[in-house]
Amino acid sequence: MTLPSEESPSEELLPGTRRALLHRLAVGQAEGRTPSLVGAVVRGGRLVWADGRSMIDGHSPDADVQYRIGSITKTFVAVQVMRLRDEGVLDLADPLDRHLPGTAAGPGAGAGALTIAQLLGHTSGLASEPPGPWWERTPGTLRPLLDDVLHEPAVRHPAGRRFHYSNPGFALLGALVSRLRGQPWGDALHEEVLAPLGLTRTTLSPQAPHAGGFGVHPWADVMVPEPLEDTGVMAPAGQLWSTAADLSRWAAFLAQGDKAVLSADTLAEMRQPASGPDEADGWTTSYGLGLQLRRQDGRLLYGHLGSMPGFLAAVLVSQRDDVAAVVLANVTAGPAVALIAADLIRIVAEHEPRIPDPWRPLPAVDPALLALTGLWHWGPSPHLLHLRADRGLELIPQSQTGRGARFRAEADGTWTGLDGYYAGETLRVVRAPDGAVSHLDIGTFVFSRTPYDPDADIPGGLDPGGWRTY
Repeated sequence: MTLPSEESPSEELLPGTRRALLHRLAVGQAEGRTPSLVGAVVRGGRLVWADGRSMIDGHSPDADVQYRIGSITKTFVAVQVMRLRDEGVLDLADPLDRHLPGTAAGPGAGAGALTIAQLLGHTSGLASEPPGPWWERTPGTLRPLLDDVLHEPAVRHPAGRRFHYSNPGFALLGALVSRLRGQPWGDALHEEVLAPLGLTRTTLSPQAPHAGGFGVHPWADVMVPEPLEDTGVMAPAGQLWSTAADLSRWAAFLAQGDKAVLSADTLAEMRQPASGPDEADGWTTSYGLGLQLRRQDGRLLYGHLGSMPGFLAAVLVSQRDDVAAVVLANVTAGPAVALIAADLIRIVAEHEPRIPDPWRPLPAVDPALLALTGLWHWGPSPHLLHLRADRGLELIPQSQTGRGARFRAEADGTWTGLDGYYAGETLRVVRAPDGAVSHLDIGTFVFSRTPYDPDADIPGGLDPGGWRTY
């Protein structure tokens, strides 16, 4: 098998692990009745295993064979949009019409001022599919204009109210990138994302070697070739072709970021649910900003699935396990690529659990910050405040009713919440007139050293009778 490095990366996994991965791939190909199935695993940012199974003995595809990846294309578009946001060219709260005027999604066309964030998170309310014939199986020339991808009326639900997957929404985002970059969307993608990350086998059109797409009869073991159409203005919704090797590099980027393309902080923002419950709640599937989220086997996975006539694809990442998986098939329906990818991650995580980084003391510590650590109370609820790297703080509740969060240090001496209830809220150290620390203020919530400290500025004051029995 040809692998994308001179040395076989599979040597980094134990033989038992590799055997279990191959078994899962073989079961997926056989039970899914797909002409071929390719799988890959990334650990520590590197491809450590890749293999393929096919209907042709001795001729399984390798990690350099292209497959159509369908809606995984949307993750690339989302990265392009977030680059524009980080550059200050746009704000996610901007209405699309501010940067891409005159479309059927504009305020003058009855669809309202849909925002860029709503399009990224599929909360715009736009129709799920464009009008006319099935866009994935017909030439893009049948839909030559951007407004051809929207129904009249275009909106199916009130904007911002619910998740409703919209392929036309990403066609609009691709057009937005094209307008702001002053060049075709695909050219901008190559220059600012594909080339910097070394994704040389990710293209708008298939390049040899590539798989052909097939439909398999539901009741008989026979196949029919599927059409491989150029989707035109719908391309940002699902046009791209790629390989297991390239998508492994893409998965590593989604996990770690790359300063030449997009920061790890922005990627972390993209994988927060854009609608519905917070990450701390018990949801099973959700959607961020161009990234699908799912809980499987007790772990949080993010990435995206893809489908086009003749092809299925999945890229999933487990941040906790530092493992990602890629699965590619050349069949319209059959193999559960999302479950296979999740199983590949689970197998590696169970057979070879991640070895944690060694504990190391902080290189330096500010005595004033060290003095803030320890026990604090929100009312009667105890919390422990820990000092972390880079002057960060972490508040950990000591009871079932408390709210914890991590906080990032800011230049002005405050901290900003990174997760949970306090995400985005400001933590301030409030001092008494003599300079001594009085209490912590987190978005007006008072944390004092003792429960309801009478010397702290507690709204409503403390009952003059103090603590007592009845």
